Amino acid sequence: MSLYTKCILYPREAIDGIRVSVMSRHTLSDGITPDARITKKLFDFHSQELAPNPTLIGDYYKRGLSWEEFEKRYKTLLSEPAKAAAVRVLAQQALLGDITLLCIEETPEKCHRRILAEQCKIYAPLLKIIYK
Repeated sequence: MSLYTKCILYPREAIDGIRVSVMSRHTLSDGITPDARITKKLFDFHSQELAPNPTLIGDYYKRGLSWEEFEKRYKTLLSEPAKAAAVRVLAQQALLGDITLLCIEETPEKCHRRILAEQCKIYAPLLKIIYK
């Protein structure tokens, strides 16, 4: 089975399996206004616990935090016991059936969903990751 990552706005595909939004919130860049493009039909589950916290997001998008520092801090966040357990469960579920991690970024290079997928691979080395 595979763990896919893609933009939440991209259409559903049969290979997506379970679509999981890993966004902290479904808002516009102001962090308050709901993004009308993101509706419940675009995802099956919303896992806010695996998203970067609002402070980290604000530090990156509004306060000039470098991508390298964002990545380091997000990995630290994912290593906290409760979050690490959730990552481990996600990785194990992806071994049983296809899962697609969703976020608003169009490409995975500078998106936390790539980092999350890579962390899953640590817990499930046989997991195949496909970036869309």
